[in-house]
Amino acid sequence: GALTAGKPADRFGRKKVLAVIGILYMVGALGSAFATDIIALEVFRFLGGIGVGAASVCAPIYTAEIAPAKVRGRLVGLVQFNIVLGILLAYLSNTIIRSVVADHTTDWRWMFGVMAVPSAIFLALLFTVPETPRWLMANGREEEGRAIIRRLTTTEEEATFQIDEINASLHASENAPKVPFFTRGHMKVILLAFTIAMFNQMSGINAILYYAPVVMQKAGATADAAFMMSVAVGFMNLVATMAALTVIDKIGRRKLMIVGSIGYLVSLGFLSGLFFYYETVMKGQFSGASSILVLIGLLVFIAAHAFGQGSVIWVFISEIFPNRIRGRGQSLGSLTHWVFAWLTSTFFPPIIGALGGGVAFAIFAVFMVGQLIWVLRVMPETKGVPLEEMEAKLGLAHDPNDTGDPLAAKGH
Repeated sequence: GALTAGKPADRFGRKKVLAVIGILYMVGALGSAFATDIIALEVFRFLGGIGVGAASVCAPIYTAEIAPAKVRGRLVGLVQFNIVLGILLAYLSNTIIRSVVADHTTDWRWMFGVMAVPSAIFLALLFTVPETPRWLMANGREEEGRAIIRRLTTTEEEATFQIDEINASLHASENAPKVPFFTRGHMKVILLAFTIAMFNQMSGINAILYYAPVVMQKAGATADAAFMMSVAVGFMNLVATMAALTVIDKIGRRKLMIVGSIGYLVSLGFLSGLFFYYETVMKGQFSGASSILVLIGLLVFIAAHAFGQGSVIWVFISEIFPNRIRGRGQSLGSLTHWVFAWLTSTFFPPIIGALGGGVAFAIFAVFMVGQLIWVLRVMPETKGVPLEEMEAKLGLAHDPNDTGDPLAAKGH
């Protein structure tokens, strides 16, 4: 989904692709709920996954292009907040369904099927929003674009500024796709983006978020208690993300990553040691007390992630790439993120089932040792560096034929 959404969004428009995404959400939800066998479930989950991947590309594009300049920063900041709010609501939804549906052999169908409700709301609300002015103007529909800009702005001066901004941006980026991406001069930022996205998922964050109830039950919690504990995990994710967003521009990206990396090591080391103790010394005799200890470890882990990697990754990737290749750089970061998310979430259940939670959390801890070393020795600080000066700070080879967006370089 992330790989293939860009071209259709450019060709057919952001709004049309978002509508297709909404349909994929709906089909994925209902198809998963009514799946008759494992193959059908996989097919419909795959379709829903295409929607998720495509949305990770199209939704930020739409938000950035539709927002007036004066509120664009706040809307971008809300993206990560809304992601973790959605995770919390998903945990809460699952917990409520589990308590209402008496047959626990089929309650998972309701957990999948309920996704059709927000999907329907999304599709309905999509009818009330316009196509983005930038796409309209880029595709020869300038009068429609200007009309929408005037609807979305409060003064003629603001509307004129935004129209001029879009025209300058379109003119400057005409030849940007012709700039080679994989060159020696770009290799440093490519590796920085790849590494931070790889470490983001090798912390185990998505695997743990996906399988939080399984981890709780493995640690001795009852099924009902495990789902309630997952809500606590989601709430901690929300709180820590809010805290990070308030300080990311004050204390910088590297300091957040250092704090987060140390938090990873403390929590993953604690969880690994706890599972090793109960799986070997206690011969697998987990209890209510052990599940509480695991919950504490998971809460510290989630706080470390939300305060560090969760709040830094997309900001950092959007800052380090030169204007001429920024779009492709963000696509690379997104692709890397989702590939490693697939790897960790695929292999986490069999590892924890065959080798135990101690080994699974130890593997993640080893990778986080690598992340801490990378942050301390390699990761540059990008706080407060104007985008037009970023190339010089990172020591990149400067291209005198840079066809990037000069307005984007000024931070608009």
